[in-house]
Amino acid sequence: MGRVSGKVALITGAARGIGRAQAIRLAQEGADIIAVDLCGPVDTVVTPPASREDLDETVRAVEATGARIVADIVDVRDGTVLRAAVDAGVKELGGLDIVCATAGITSSAGALDLTEQQWQTMIDINLTGVWQTCKAATPHLIERGSGSMILTSSIAGLRGLVGVAHYTAAKHGVVGLMRSLAQELAPHHIRVNSVHPTNVDTLMIQNDMVRQKFRPDLEKPTRAEFAEAAVTMNMLPIPWVEPVDIANAALFLASDEARYITAVTLPVDAGSTQR
Repeated sequence: MGRVSGKVALITGAARGIGRAQAIRLAQEGADIIAVDLCGPVDTVVTPPASREDLDETVRAVEATGARIVADIVDVRDGTVLRAAVDAGVKELGGLDIVCATAGITSSAGALDLTEQQWQTMIDINLTGVWQTCKAATPHLIERGSGSMILTSSIAGLRGLVGVAHYTAAKHGVVGLMRSLAQELAPHHIRVNSVHPTNVDTLMIQNDMVRQKFRPDLEKPTRAEFAEAAVTMNMLPIPWVEPVDIANAALFLASDEARYITAVTLPVDAGSTQR
């Protein structure tokens, strides 16, 4: 315990899924949390949106560890509002040391079938939103004189995937952003890395749209029927990983155990990218 004791972590997409797991896991290890999430629907996205109640549940879970948390409803596409929320959280909690840029969306269509709105919304949230998060956080890390940024990418940031060209392009873009930031921020003792999950057991995959893509042979695939197809993506014989697996990777990269690790693309993918 205490691997990030005394530190403050900013987490986007914190209402549920990977973001919530990161908030809880870092809090368990001693960090205070600045948590932001849109908590509402996004045009072009059919998966159920996070809610204020989801964010409230994250707050309760973090507070149960004994950590402090400041939570706010923020759209990462809005740099002005995001910077104001980060500044307010830093003022209340006394600084910033860790950034988990995790907010993201998913949708599906062939590359030539995507609408301009589908493309633009994906890039705005999954790439520009990550840049906005880093931009809002960096001055506070520089003031601290150290820090760790963990950008949540995907196996789609390391290889091409069919039917999600816009998602793949955005997640590749996150890797490019990470590598440039790692170079620019190294003189300030700030490390920047990316994490690349395979399928994660959250509502981003556990929905009718994704299940149907994996099992087009079935009218309404069940969770178990989806798992039969999803397992073929991975080298290890599992259909998906859990949010805490990604949170544990972020915790490692945020901790002093990774003090000399920067500009790394870390797969948490059950071997998917090497299959």
